[in-house]
This record gives sequence, C-alpha cells and structure tokens, in this order.
Amino acid sequence: MAGISVKLPLATDKQYGVYSLNKTFKQVTKQNLKHLLLTIPGERIMDTNFGAGLIKALFEMNTPELNGSIDSRIRKQVKLYMPYIKIEDIRISNAAGSQTFESPGLSVTIRYKIASTNEADLLDISIK
Repeated sequence: MAGISVKLPLATDKQYGVYSLNKTFKQVTKQNLKHLLLTIPGERIMDTNFGAGLIKALFEMNTPELNGSIDSRIRKQVKLYMPYIKIEDIRISNAAGSQTFESPGLSVTIRYKIASTNEADLLDISIK
C-alpha cells in the first residue's frame, strides 16, 4: 500500500521505503491539524498568519479569558486553513493553576469530523 504523505516526525521505514508514511486521509488530517495548532503565527515562511500558537499560552495567566482566546484561535485557524474539518468540541485544561511555576502545562482535546468522509477523530495535545 502506498502512502499519502510523509509521517512527521521523520522516521525510517524499511517496508515502504526511506520514511514512514501516512496511509489514510484521517492520519494526514490529524497530522496537519496538530501542526496548525502548534505552529506559532509568524513561524511559517510566506504565511505569517498560519498557526494557533498553543505553545505561547503556556506562559500566560490561567484565566477563563485565556481558554476563550485559545478556543477562538483554534476555530479561526481551522476555518481558514482546514475548512474540511467540522469541530464538534474543544476541551482546554490549563494546568498552570494547579502546577508549580516550574512545570506549567496545557492540554487541548479536539473532537472533530472530516466533512468529506464523515469520519470522527480526536486530537489530544499536551504541552509541558
């Protein structure tokens, strides 16, 4: 079976060639969504608006406004760059309030559907 795209991070795969591959549209979509969320705006050359910048939220105060801002950023970025995804639910847990200053954390769980295939999936990102 051939692949659709290279799986990131890069890893060798002796069965299919030099690199491991994403073999389904569902895998490609999940990988692309993860990269959209983790990319900091301005980091991508030629498209400085790309990215939700979740990593930057680690160093912000844990407030209800922060969670609302993260939710809004995610929905805006997905609507712009991945309109074939329908977000069903976003759960944000900012562990900074319960952790020490040395170990803040952020957890984002997104439940979504791929419109063309009607497949549901879940992306869980934890940043520490």
